[in-house]
Amino acid sequence: MFETILIQPIYNVFIFLIGIMPGGNVGLAIVALTLLIRALFYPAFAASIRTQMGMQAIQGELDDINKQYKDNPEERAKKTMALYTEHKVRPFSGFLALFVQIPVFIALYFAFFHEGLPNIATHLLYSFVHAPNVVDVHFFGLVNLLSPHNIALAILVAALQYGVARLSLGRMSQSSPSVQPEKQAAQKLQQQMMLYFLPGLMGVVSYSLPAAVGLYFSTTNIASLGQEWIIRGQNNSKIKTINKTESA
Repeated sequence: MFETILIQPIYNVFIFLIGIMPGGNVGLAIVALTLLIRALFYPAFAASIRTQMGMQAIQGELDDINKQYKDNPEERAKKTMALYTEHKVRPFSGFLALFVQIPVFIALYFAFFHEGLPNIATHLLYSFVHAPNVVDVHFFGLVNLLSPHNIALAILVAALQYGVARLSLGRMSQSSPSVQPEKQAAQKLQQQMMLYFLPGLMGVVSYSLPAAVGLYFSTTNIASLGQEWIIRGQNNSKIKTINKTESA
């Protein structure tokens, strides 16, 4: 059931994309598949980003609620949810954005490690999807996607992940001065890990695994940066429109 529901649909899309790419280029198919998934689930990723921006905007009010109702957890939770509803903040929207990326990675892992491209699992293909005649595992003739230890791609992945982390931290809520020093220290440590440890880890993983993984991570991060730019532009336009309306 896991294979039928999760892996098989994405695997078929991936093989179909290989078939329509020039020369059956697997690298272009990975890029196309990643961008296609990001486009289809753009609302989920946008909601995640807007939620973090919204959390930052209402952090002061959240601190007031936590302070005022610190001895009444039930009322504190009720007031917090009411604040989220008022500002249209959905604190759990980020989980969907994270979940969406997992099936794609599993399907690519299956294609590269279980079946081992250029071999095709024809028994998994739908009747309207045909195995490509040519499967080229070299990206632009420069990178063998089946080979690990690509230092240039690993550095690119780490750099892009650092950029994504910087933007994420910029829209995350910061602790107010009233927060206990221990919690502030824990938050700072968490931010440092997100900013430095995660990019380093992604770089090491990309270096250790076949280059196809690094290409997938790079494309995902570029798409994240692009979506961030679009959403920030939309929010800035919305704020300018509101300001003009209020001034009028």
